[in-house]
Parts: sequence; structure tokens; C-alpha cells
Amino acid sequence: MEVTVERLNDDGIGVGRHATKEVLIAGALPGEKAVIAVEHEGQHRIVGQLRRLLSKNPARRASPCPYLRDCQGCSLMSMSYADQLQFKRDKVRAALSAYPPLKNIEVAPVRAADAPLGYRTSAKLTLARRRGRILIGLYRRGSHEVVDIGNCPLHHPLINRIIDVVRDEIARQDIYLYNPVTRRGLLRYLLIKVSPANGKAMVTFVTAQREYKRITALAKWVARKVPEIVSIQQNVNASAGNVILGRETLRMIGQPDLFDQVGDIRLRISPTSFFQVNHEQAARIYNLIRQWAGLRNNEYALDLYCGIGGIALHLAQDAGQVVGIEMVEEAVRNAQQNAAMNNLTNCRFLAGDASELLQDLITTLPALAAAVLNPPRSGCDSEVLQAVIRLQPRTLIYVSCNPETLARDLAELYRMGYRTAEIRPVDMFPQTAHVESVARLVRMSKAGD
Repeated sequence: MEVTVERLNDDGIGVGRHATKEVLIAGALPGEKAVIAVEHEGQHRIVGQLRRLLSKNPARRASPCPYLRDCQGCSLMSMSYADQLQFKRDKVRAALSAYPPLKNIEVAPVRAADAPLGYRTSAKLTLARRRGRILIGLYRRGSHEVVDIGNCPLHHPLINRIIDVVRDEIARQDIYLYNPVTRRGLLRYLLIKVSPANGKAMVTFVTAQREYKRITALAKWVARKVPEIVSIQQNVNASAGNVILGRETLRMIGQPDLFDQVGDIRLRISPTSFFQVNHEQAARIYNLIRQWAGLRNNEYALDLYCGIGGIALHLAQDAGQVVGIEMVEEAVRNAQQNAAMNNLTNCRFLAGDASELLQDLITTLPALAAAVLNPPRSGCDSEVLQAVIRLQPRTLIYVSCNPETLARDLAELYRMGYRTAEIRPVDMFPQTAHVESVARLVRMSKAGD
């Protein structure tokens, strides 16, 4: 059928209408008239695959990705980079406009990435076998069909090299891949982390059960063919669900962790710890936070959801003391090691539930000069926000990858007496619809000031 695209939704998918139904078309841009093949039709929505364009948006450009139609992971890949940045700024504005106290906040232009391709320094990839062919890639949007992406233009080049070698070795050694339908097989996922600063990589094979002989043989051959790999791990995940990592991680070859550097700070990253996929933009965010915090050497700061300590360690270069809180114990271990590695003795990292730990800190911490919140996509629980406010930080900085939960929490903080002074989006994920935002809040003398 022919459909005219009216807009992009929050995921960057083209939206049009056919009769009374909404039509979703990945890869189509507003104003374009498209011929689509219907993949699915429900009561209120049609999902279509773009076959050809009868008219084009001036923002359209040739895609550098050969997998775009099948993968659909980079929904803005066919849009000029300038237009991508405007889409993301508008997305943040729209989220704020849903809350009256936030309507007049000026959203700064999105900080562009110097490298909109080749920026991803980590990858979590699914493995499958189809008609004897080894597939390493991502699930196609809305399905469990694995799309092979051996030369993804968003990946750091070292990641793509490792994928090619792993694919060849799986075929050569005839490794039994896990089938989620039959729940049989050994190898489930491939995780790769790269240090751009050092040109080194860590590889983690996720298996359905402990297996020493076959995974060790695979690891040795992969490391021999890619000498930049300094660590290979086995993570055991026997669950039947879609969670990628299990609780047990075994070192097969090399170092236990990957050493990296972001901005001024050296980092030690474990196989299962989260770290930002775009080092260049992460460094910009850390420096902005440090600038906005404006700490002096006798002042205290809090880093909530601190991960491996990237933000806390940047703040510690100026502060008297920084306290970091994180649920994941292994990330806290990394944060403590990173503080020691950078000779920053004024950091304290705590593992546990944020709201419970904050209740304990209220009676022991002096007045805070700055508090940084960097929650997951779901944002902060109200109990966490209330506990942070009881610490009365002079400046509150909120880092978010979700404009909707950011706006919700900024409105809640306004009711608690903190006004948003400025918001700066940063393009952490070029070619996708995701946008990172950093907000600076200041304490009001009374609510409504």
C-alpha cells in the first residue's frame, strides 16, 4: 500500500495512517510518500516494511549501513546528522512541555558527536545458526530473528574484527549454539568491550552451562588471531529468559578486567559492569558535571547510581569527599579500584539499595555542595528523590537517557523546591533516536521561586 508519513514517533519510526489505523514504517521520514509491504496488521495498527519511496524528505541521505532494512536498530540512519540533532532537541522539549513548571525551560542545542559512526565501544550480540550459517548480531525489531551485523558502522572497528574471527572459529570448531526454542545448546551471547585509549579488548562468551574444554579452545584461537584481546571470560547463564548475563563469571584467558581511560580518569572495567558506549561524549558529560558542580576542596558531593565511578572520580578531583552509591556490587568493586588507581583517596563507594543507604547517610553526611543523579531509563523512585532533597544539596545535577522520566522527575523536584536552571542534551547515540540529557537544578528559597 501507499502511505504518507506524518511524523516520527519517540523511537524514530515513521508514522502515517491508512483508513483508521496507524501505520509504522521504519526508515521513513516525515513528508515522504512510501510504498510498503504489510508485515503485521492489528486492530488499530499496521507495521509495514519500506519497499520504495515515491517522494523524499530533503533531510534524507544515503545510508552507510548495509543491514538497515533488516536490523532497524538505527532508526535515524537515513536522516542527515543536523536533522537528527534537531529531532532529539525537539524530543526533549516535547517531554518537558507536558509539565507546566517546565514549559519555559530553554533546552540547549544538542552537543553533536565528532564521530557519528564507529563510536560504540561495547556490543552485546546474539548468536544463532540458520541453515548451517553462523549469525552474530541483533534481534530484528519486534521479532526473535537474528540479523547478522558483521560490519556494523556504529561499532568500533576492533569489535567488527573480533566478530568476524569468532564467527569463523565457531564454524571451524563446530560449537553448538544455544536454541531458545528447544533450550538446547552451549553458546548464547557474545559480549565485547573495547578501550579506544589503549587499543585493547575484552571478550565474554555467555554459555548455557559451565564448559571448560570447548570454550577454552575457542578463547585461545580467538586471542591468537586478535592479539589486541587482553581478556576472555565465560559467563554462565542457565536461565530460560531473555536476560543476557548470569551470576557466575569465569576468567578463561588474560586479565580479569579491561583497563581504559575517559577524560582525565583511568578506569578498570569488569566483564559484567556497565559503562557508557561512547567514550568521547561520556567525557564531555563528565566535564560538564564537574563544571556545574563547582566544588571546593572542603565540600562534599554525592554520586547516585555511580556505576564504576566515572562521574564520582571526576568530581573527586575538586571535592573534599565524594560518596558514590550503586546497587551492583561488582561495579562498586571497580569504582573502589579506580579510585585507588587514580590516587583519589577522598572517595567512598557503597553497594546497596539507594533509598535505604540514603536514609543512613542523612544523619552522617554534612550539607552537600552537589548531588548527581544518573538513574536507569525508569528514572528515580519518589522515595529516592525525597531522601536526596533531605540532604539539601546546593546544586543538583540529573543525567538521563529518557526524556519522559527526566521530565517527570524534574517536575517532582520542582514541587520539592528545586528549579531546573538549564538542560543540555548530548548525542551519546548518533543514528538512533536515543538522547542523553544533563540538567542543572538549584535550590529555591521557597517552592515557586
